[in-house]
Formats: sequence, structure tokens, C-alpha cells
Amino acid sequence: MAAQNLQSVPAERTAGTSETADAAGQANFDRVMAEDSRIEPKDWMPAAYRKTLLRQISQHAHSEIIGMQPEANWISRAPSLKRKAILMAKVQDEAGHGLYLYSAAETLGQTRDKMMDDLIAGKARYSSIFNYPALTWADMGAIGWLVDGAAICNQVPLCRASYGPYGRAMVRICKEESFHQRQGFEILLELSNGTPEQKQMAQDAVNRWYAPALMMFGPPDDDSPNSKQSMAWNIKRFSNDELRSRFVGMMVEQVRVLGLTLPDDQVRYNEDTKKWEHGPLDWHEFQEVLAGRGPCNAQRLERRREAHDDGAWVREAAAAYAAKQSMKTKEYAA
Repeated sequence: MAAQNLQSVPAERTAGTSETADAAGQANFDRVMAEDSRIEPKDWMPAAYRKTLLRQISQHAHSEIIGMQPEANWISRAPSLKRKAILMAKVQDEAGHGLYLYSAAETLGQTRDKMMDDLIAGKARYSSIFNYPALTWADMGAIGWLVDGAAICNQVPLCRASYGPYGRAMVRICKEESFHQRQGFEILLELSNGTPEQKQMAQDAVNRWYAPALMMFGPPDDDSPNSKQSMAWNIKRFSNDELRSRFVGMMVEQVRVLGLTLPDDQVRYNEDTKKWEHGPLDWHEFQEVLAGRGPCNAQRLERRREAHDDGAWVREAAAAYAAKQSMKTKEYAA
């Protein structure tokens, strides 16, 4: 669908290749895009395509790792043993998602150490949603229903991403995110059918997470310079605003079952455009959070640095063991 737009980002010469090889590689890349097929790690690809993938996949991986924090903080305070076990399993899933995605990014030539160094140094971005505080148990429900629900809406199309390792990683991730979304919905459903105080706690959580969840899809299409090219390369399948509209439509139906309300009296279905519309969002707040000035930015990065430092001995032990095994293999071969 996007072959006609590829010329907007000219290919750069690949180190160590000739102009003839680059021309042949570009021709094959254009064919793959036109056929809506897939590029694999050893295939030739434009430098700009590689750079875009590295940015998107590494940011996605960082988001999964940072996103563990607000929920892990509630494991010990969950209201029952069952809730603790479920939440712990969810946090473990998020760690696994980060590992899948770091592995996918590594196939593009970036080391995991470099990606992690960029994250803890504050050079790399992650989803703005994880810089908001989780104040009550109901937030675990709102995060599952709204945040993971938005993630599913955004990530299911990524299962068909043109880069093979990314698309394949997303298949398993989306299956697990679907469980997370249902878990959050169930928490809110139980609270909304509990005492008046519990229902109000659920409503307050939905009120606080609604707008940040909508902004998870990224800025409006007119202010999203990378979106069109990502769609041209079949990395993304839908624009930010298209995905946001779909998500609003999903929430409208589900919130009725919950017996709660969305904190937006401008939500409506536009019969002319056949799309769901919502009220204005605070994009200044979005940019402030992205710039590192959100409610929990400093705290999230500090916890990540501490965890990274505390885990140094594990990485050193694993490296020593790998070196020892490699030496044994060489000795046997000799």
C-alpha cells in the first residue's frame, strides 16, 4: 500500500556495499513492501527504515519494563492472595514482553546494553502513560482495562508489521495483553458492583486514566511526523487518530457493562465520518510528560537505575558462565 510513498525517505548507502548491491537491495525492499510481505534481519533495508524500527521497538521494550513499576508496587497490597498471584503473573508477563522486544531490536544491530544505557541515562523514551501514579487498588483495574486495552488496539495491527521479528513477537504479546485487559475489566466490574465507596473508587480511577490512555496512541495525525512513513513501510497499519477513534468506540460499549461513565461528555459517533469522536485532550501535558516533567518521570527512572545496578552481579555471573562454557567447547573441539 505504501510503495508510492517510499521515495520520501531516500535510502542511504549501506556500509561495505556497492551502489549496484544497494540498488538491488532497494528494488527487493520496494517489491516486499508492494507485496505486503516481510523483511527479515539479513535482508537489505534502507538505513531510515532500520532507524525507525530501532526507535519504535526499543521504545516499546522500554515501555514494557518501566510499565512493571506501578503494578509491582501493588502486589503486596492486593486485597487477596488470588489477586496477588494474578497481578504477579501479569508483571512477569510484562518483563517477558520487554525481553521479546529487546531481542527483536538486537536483530537490527543494536546491543541490549546500549538500549538499557540510553534508557537509564534518560536518552530513550517510553510510553508517557507510565509516568502517572497508581493511587488506589482500582487503578490496577483502570490500567488493565484502559491502558492494556489501548495497547491491544494499537498492537494487534503490529502483528502484521513488515519487519518479521517485530511482527512475530507481537503475536504472543497481544495474546497476553488480552488477558491483562480482561483482568482489569474484572477488577473494575467487581468494584462497581460493591459498596458505594468501592464504585466511587473505580469511577475515580477511570476518570484519572481516561485521557492519558487516549494519548497513548500518540499526537494527532497532523503533529505526528513519523506516522505516515511508518504506514508507508507497513510497520503501522492505521494512523494515531484512527486507532484512537476505534478505542473510544470500544470503551463506550464496555463502560456500560461496568456501570461506570467516561469522563467525557463530548464522546459521540459521527454518522458522516463513521468514526467515534471525543473531547479535546491536553497535548501540552502530553509533551511535558514526554519531556521528563510528568508526575513520576524521575521516580520511574531512578527505580530502573537501582534495579539495573542491583542486578549487576547476575549479569557478571552469566557472562562468566558463558565464557567458561565457551572455553570448554573449544577444549572438547581440540
